[in-house]
Amino acid sequence: MRIVLAEDSTLLREGLVRLLAEEGHDVVAAVASAVDLVPAVEAARPDVVITDVRMPPTNTDDGLRAALEIRRRRPQVGVLVLSQYVEKRYASQLLADRPDGVGYLLKDRVAQVGDFLDALDRVADGSTVLDPEVVRQLMSGSSGLTRLTPRENDVLRLMAAGYTNVAVAERLFVSLSAVEKHVNAIFDKLGLAAAPDYNRRVLAILRYLGS
Repeated sequence: MRIVLAEDSTLLREGLVRLLAEEGHDVVAAVASAVDLVPAVEAARPDVVITDVRMPPTNTDDGLRAALEIRRRRPQVGVLVLSQYVEKRYASQLLADRPDGVGYLLKDRVAQVGDFLDALDRVADGSTVLDPEVVRQLMSGSSGLTRLTPRENDVLRLMAAGYTNVAVAERLFVSLSAVEKHVNAIFDKLGLAAAPDYNRRVLAILRYLGS
């Protein structure tokens, strides 16, 4: 796939460029500042953007704001955000509008090469991918989880990490029908009735992000 990378750490940026190239991906641009990110995307038309949150020029949320602008201009481009810490507000902003094709990983996850590449592939395919630690912290602060059983919590944690029902069943070693029952129970306990104009799966995730 065609990738634009934004990372101000030269060591990490060059390491990611090399890793991605070895995996057969085409890094069409690698920039060190959020100011350069949007123009690079406009020029290169990538499939996926990988960006840090805190980047020059202000080293606050520049990378995230650039990612949001990219999503506004080119919604078909997947965005994988890397962050040093779990920052719930940033994750919430990124997912609030259209969560498909969006990922939020901690930088430590990059060291787990298989997990990082899997997340990249899933974002490119249009899935929502959240780092397990992000999910854990989001869920631990949500009072709405008190009504869920331990197994429902397991299912919801994997849902929030971007896994399909089939993938959840494989990871929990249960049947697909059992997962579907748990998912329906989660929706019921969260008061998310079926409706044609919204995605209950996404709303469940967003509820945790806003808690």
